[in-house]
Amino acid sequence: MLYIAFLRGLNVPGRSVKMERLRGLFTEMGLASVRSYIQSGNVFFETDETDRSALTARIGGHLATTLGYSVAVCLRTVPELKALIALDPFKDITVTDDMRCCVVFTTERIDPDLALPLLSPKKDMEIIGSTEYDAFVVWYLLNGKAPAAKGFQEKVLGRDATTRFFHTVVKILAAAEQGAA
Repeated sequence: MLYIAFLRGLNVPGRSVKMERLRGLFTEMGLASVRSYIQSGNVFFETDETDRSALTARIGGHLATTLGYSVAVCLRTVPELKALIALDPFKDITVTDDMRCCVVFTTERIDPDLALPLLSPKKDMEIIGSTEYDAFVVWYLLNGKAPAAKGFQEKVLGRDATTRFFHTVVKILAAAEQGAA
């Protein structure tokens, strides 16, 4: 099975990890065909492991032990990313220069009764849709700055989640498929 690990908390101030080292950490766990994509913590790998929860815990534990800090691990498969992109969640949004279309990958199930769309109190973030473990969020830049994940997003979607721009998710899928060919 080809997995994409979306990691939170890498290559932010004080937590710099070279991609070569990150790939090595995944290889140390016996994962195969390990590749990384851009510096924001996206790792492709193959494994016969079928228990996603156990695999997530194993990766998270190994990263925490070797790096010295906790890293949220959100695992997705190529078919899951294809289905997510096929939803075209931002098709009805007229995007302006002060907006960003994002996917928030979560480790915990999103409340199916969450009333959407849901605008943050600061009006800098709006959750417009979701799947079981992914949320589609529009960021509204205020004074040119993106909103912080702490606060509204963490309260609604959970602390162990990571965000990628939608167009980057499309590129990640293409890169994963290219390497799998």
